[in-house]
Amino acid sequence: MEKIIKSDRIKGILCIIISACGFAVMSAFIKMAGDLPSFQKTFFRNLVAAIIALYLIIKHKGSLVGKKENRKLLILRSTFGTIGIVCNYYAVDKLVLSDANMLNKLSPFLVVIFCALFLKEKINLKQISMVSVAFIGALFIIKPSFSVQVIPYLVGVLGGVGAALAYTCVRVLGNKEDYYTIVFFFSAFSLIVILPIFIAVYEPMTMMQLVYLILAGLCASIGQFGVTLAYKFAPAREISIYDYSGIICSAILGIVFFGEHPDIISIIGYLIVFAAAFDMFLYNKKLDQKDNELKDVKRK
Repeated sequence: MEKIIKSDRIKGILCIIISACGFAVMSAFIKMAGDLPSFQKTFFRNLVAAIIALYLIIKHKGSLVGKKENRKLLILRSTFGTIGIVCNYYAVDKLVLSDANMLNKLSPFLVVIFCALFLKEKINLKQISMVSVAFIGALFIIKPSFSVQVIPYLVGVLGGVGAALAYTCVRVLGNKEDYYTIVFFFSAFSLIVILPIFIAVYEPMTMMQLVYLILAGLCASIGQFGVTLAYKFAPAREISIYDYSGIICSAILGIVFFGEHPDIISIIGYLIVFAAAFDMFLYNKKLDQKDNELKDVKRK
């Protein structure tokens, strides 16, 4: 039994690292696609993911719309996920790549708050303090001012909120739905919702822009399937720290392909958020050890 648990945890860690890198490369392709509307980029991203998920559903004879009792959760997950993507893509276009992705990675901390609010999971002073430290780190990245320059950063934070709410829904869904059904429902929902806006704001693209958007869609699919599977294999508190590997990937891609170098204040912000994430990881490991000790005592 212990080997199975460890194996699942390792699978979860591998999935979330692959997911983080997939989303990082996706962001790079989105930036390479140039000054296209965020809704246009979102449409192509989800079109590719929907096609891949549909293929898996047909292959495994799965469900397109999920079970009736889970449909409300699937709609909520899709709504928040769509908001998160549009906001994230806007931030990616306007900010240094690693800054935009770092703001999006506030989601693991926000999940703690949302699970306490909506799932009635207990949140203690230690967890509240770690969430607060993470937001302080975000402020170093945002460098707030009373000018329009702060808007992309605030939109980036909103993207992180949307992602956190979406992942909270994924946690609730757990093993109630197949991972490809969750991904297809979200992708198809997003396509339908943004189609009118996509048509209204559509701008003609070059062949290379289309190629970049298709590649972004493929990488996004890797990220989406990875994160959905990761939270099926292991609890978020055990594996969410590894989601930050994508920031390192984003920083490298930003330097190599865009000549972007985060300033010292942003780097301080990264270190603060990383430190809070690592502290949260260690704290949750201690909680897990205490739980296991209590279970052993009860067995005896």
